[in-house]
Amino acid sequence: MHVIKTFRRNMPWFRIFKLICLLLSISLAAISNALAQEYLVYVGTYTGNGSDGIYAYRFDPATGESGPVELAAATANPSFLAIDPQGRFLYAVNELDTFQHQPTGAVSAFVIDRETGKLRLLQQVSSLGAGPAHLSLDRSARYLMAANYGSGNVAVFPIGNDGQLAPHSAFVQNAGSSVNPERQAGPHAHFIQVTGDNRFVMVADLGLDKVLVYRFDADTGSLTPGNPGFVQMDPGAGPRHLAFAPSGKFVYVVNEMASAVTAFEYEPDAGTLHRKETVSTLPKNFRGRNTAAEILVDAKGRFLYVSNRGDGSIVQFAINPDEGSLAPVEWVSSGGKKPRYFEIDPAGQWLFAANQDSDNIKLFRIDPGNGRLIPASQSLKIVSPVCIRFVSAK
Repeated sequence: MHVIKTFRRNMPWFRIFKLICLLLSISLAAISNALAQEYLVYVGTYTGNGSDGIYAYRFDPATGESGPVELAAATANPSFLAIDPQGRFLYAVNELDTFQHQPTGAVSAFVIDRETGKLRLLQQVSSLGAGPAHLSLDRSARYLMAANYGSGNVAVFPIGNDGQLAPHSAFVQNAGSSVNPERQAGPHAHFIQVTGDNRFVMVADLGLDKVLVYRFDADTGSLTPGNPGFVQMDPGAGPRHLAFAPSGKFVYVVNEMASAVTAFEYEPDAGTLHRKETVSTLPKNFRGRNTAAEILVDAKGRFLYVSNRGDGSIVQFAINPDEGSLAPVEWVSSGGKKPRYFEIDPAGQWLFAANQDSDNIKLFRIDPGNGRLIPASQSLKIVSPVCIRFVSAK
């Protein structure tokens, strides 16, 4: 018997089998840990009608259950949030037209307390423009970038080790207009984000009907115009936000005013965009007024989702992995009124729809096979929810 056992241990296939079993056990343990992970969920809001600032609650992705919603920090109109990769600091725009008696909005920096979910204000500085609507961090988390919708400019701020913002390292004031005299009489920067390699910055300007492209220097935090410096959208389209495919091959732009998505092929070496197609975000039978809002690509690059505020829906598209083209799958009610924003949890199991005008966040389970949204029973009451961000609670 001892000879047989020794023979088995020395067989190459037996060693391979043991290695496979070990790797499977590690993978299953990692999946189990991910499912068991609890998150802090932070929600930015519009204040003044019953909301006081940024709210937080705990979320269990294994069950979809949420803890009590509590005020994390009182601050004015924190309509968009960003969190550093280590979960130490949270940054919020204060979407204001006046700050410290100047015609500008603000950016607030907070320290995150993972034990309580509370936010401690570190600093509040001018965003260098009116009505800041979006902010993001570069890939190194050493710079914060802000898009000021009201004044149509963008700014970059270095971030210190303590999370505080230094004086701006870049500022660009855009100029021009487009065809809609009510909404496009001047520039309106609505989105700013670096590309995956941290070499370029893309800005969606709703007022100019352009996606602007800048070269980004991660050593100095500077912005210089790309070559070419922009891609022209359709007149009156109103580009609002962008979504990058995980492969880095495609970029998708949601056009707020046209209720459409434009797909681009992306060349990372030159930072250039090549237009492929534009598709409607609305069902064919829809009649009425609509503005498209948020756009997201799932972590595997298989599906794209867009919210429609007039239709009160979230549309799912299937992405062709080779061509980047889009095919509509279905439209699902957002579970409320005016879904301004939505987010997918880090485990990729749940979609949270923030319905601004019905004061609720509706949960949907995401089918792992086909990406379809399955309405869940859970719905949280939060006044004027806008932006949703996740932080590991551990």
